[in-house]
Amino acid sequence: MHRIFTTSVASVYPHYVAKVERKGRTRAELDQVICWLTGLSEAELRSHLDAGTTFEEFFADARLNPAAEQITGVVCGVRVQEIEDPLMRRIRYLDKLVDELARGKAMDKVLRG
Repeated sequence: MHRIFTTSVASVYPHYVAKVERKGRTRAELDQVICWLTGLSEAELRSHLDAGTTFEEFFADARLNPAAEQITGVVCGVRVQEIEDPLMRRIRYLDKLVDELARGKAMDKVLRG
């Protein structure tokens, strides 16, 4: 089991926020991206963050957006679409979306609109 699976989403979330805010994006935009990917509401996302839910538990509760399969590219030197482990692929989908948001990509493109 990879270490990230047992890491709490709440411990990584501030890093996501810092990354997007450094590039002029907002926490609300980040939350919109996370909710789009996971199918969770804002309240459900907050609940997971408050509870210290692990990535494994977080994605077990998620209803992955069907358009998530359109997320392609490289994260940490690995092509997202080639990752075999379903949980790791979902985590990398999230990383990729955060990267795209931070790079200034238009929200409709980030959300595969």
